[in-house]
Amino acid sequence: MDKRISWNARPFVCSPWIRSPHCQTIGGKFLRPILRTQLKPETISTPDGDFLQLDWMPETSPNAPLVLVLHGLEGHTRRRYVTQSFSSLRDNGLRAVGLNFRGCSGTPNLLARGYHSGETEDLKFILTLLKNRYPDRPIMGLGFSLGGNVLLKFLGETGCEFLAAAAAISVPYNLSAGADSLEKDVMAKIYSMYFMKSLIDKVRSKEAILNTTIQLDELSEDATIRSFDELVTAPLHGFKDATDYYDKSSSSQFIPSIQIPTLLIHSKDDPFLPSTQVPEQAIESNPYLTLILAERGGHVGFIEGWHPGNFRFWAEEQASEYLKHCFNYS
Repeated sequence: MDKRISWNARPFVCSPWIRSPHCQTIGGKFLRPILRTQLKPETISTPDGDFLQLDWMPETSPNAPLVLVLHGLEGHTRRRYVTQSFSSLRDNGLRAVGLNFRGCSGTPNLLARGYHSGETEDLKFILTLLKNRYPDRPIMGLGFSLGGNVLLKFLGETGCEFLAAAAAISVPYNLSAGADSLEKDVMAKIYSMYFMKSLIDKVRSKEAILNTTIQLDELSEDATIRSFDELVTAPLHGFKDATDYYDKSSSSQFIPSIQIPTLLIHSKDDPFLPSTQVPEQAIESNPYLTLILAERGGHVGFIEGWHPGNFRFWAEEQASEYLKHCFNYS
């Protein structure tokens, strides 16, 4: 029996002025509006002596579903794509709460370990907390890029235990292929350099507690994503090497095990992942999953409209409407 939610997405109409994948990707960073609503931060102590920070949107209704939003690589809950999703969720009557991964809240975390594309224990901890705090409210998930990979892996691991529905946007389903994509051409290397500066600065700031775990003297300023994962991510989080990390953390292998209604949004021109690496057959074979594979949209872009006054951000709109529909459908 097909368990897909009966729901029709509005087709993506790419902005005529922002058509290339790189313009969509970069435009998505700068053209989304700044959130005017004040977020309420909450610091949560973790069982291992560290902390996580949640950022809450104001309450919509005490009966409204909660949507936990997960950001991408070196992002945080104040990034505009995250706050745009907060606004879209609010407009659909849902209450958003964003999770900052370890070390991403603006304050360095206390332990050597950080976050990575396959780290799901913190997500499980936070969802357990939310379920205990709000036992009568449905809880849903929305993940972007790395956060989407974490979300899909978590869903494959836990089935229907924690979340009622989910959506994931621009997921790097194959982490190895994604790392290769970021080294392919000049524009892609610019993204890689942007991420690497932030990652390396973060590692340098924790040098005192990392020296016993990783070889910091081997980490050069021109490191690639793959070499960073080889030198830092893998040894810091218990993987043999970058290949082992990618093999165990890529979300594509968890697609068949997902057991809740989940919307997957991706573009064929995403510069962070070759379109051939989107696991279309596995997604189609899972009756809980709905895939929207747009011709254009870049990476977390999906900008519509003719000028700044009427730009629309299609992926956030569709994800929010899908989650609302899942709640009403149930």
